[in-house]
Amino acid sequence: MSESPQRLSASLKTLAGTVLELLQLRLELLSVEAQEEVQRLGGLLVYGAVAVTFVSLGLGFLSILITVALWESHRLLALSVFATLFLTLGGVFAWMARERALAGTRFFSSSAEELKRDRESLRS
Repeated sequence: MSESPQRLSASLKTLAGTVLELLQLRLELLSVEAQEEVQRLGGLLVYGAVAVTFVSLGLGFLSILITVALWESHRLLALSVFATLFLTLGGVFAWMARERALAGTRFFSSSAEELKRDRESLRS
């Protein structure tokens, strides 16, 4: 009879070790996913800011060039067309950014899936 409590104790220790190992692996996966997401978003922000800056400068200089070329005959028309064009494009891209932000991505989706699989395997 003394063997049965020892087997139960050993089984419980093994189970606790397995659960702790699973938790450690899931936390490591969560940490790696968080680092990758931060790096991806940081790179995206930098490239996006640089692109917006250069495109804005290019469009501004193009607008000035065309307005100066049409200064004698149609300066108000040129300025009105560019103002309307830039405001419309700004509104469209702001709407698109809002839609993408609302759609979003699921953070830590791999970790959530792994935890779901773990839960299912522990139930069966």
